[in-house]
Amino acid sequence: MATIHLTKGGFENRIAKIDDMANGWKFLGTRPALIDFYASWCGPCQRLSPIIDELAAEYEGKVDIYKVDVDQEEELARLFRVRSIPTLVYIPMNETPVVELGGKSKGELKMKLDAML
Repeated sequence: MATIHLTKGGFENRIAKIDDMANGWKFLGTRPALIDFYASWCGPCQRLSPIIDELAAEYEGKVDIYKVDVDQEEELARLFRVRSIPTLVYIPMNETPVVELGGKSKGELKMKLDAML
């Protein structure tokens, strides 16, 4: 399965209701998730993109992997305080999301994803 490109509407259907987030985090997903905040013009994002796509295929049915274009979805980027890209948001099932800045190697990403399973 390929990564899923999230819009605000998709975020509210799959991740969380934005208006409800002021009252605390309530994840709507049925399995852990990873969100890659990127921009098409970003060199490090371009290097990370094929790795994210490979992981989406490898973790199909175990972890949902999403991409958010920060130029298209500024509200979602603000929501997670994205100040530099790439920014990765790991969303375990029953815990608060973890935000990490910068690109990661495939091995580093796999360790993080495995820890969420």
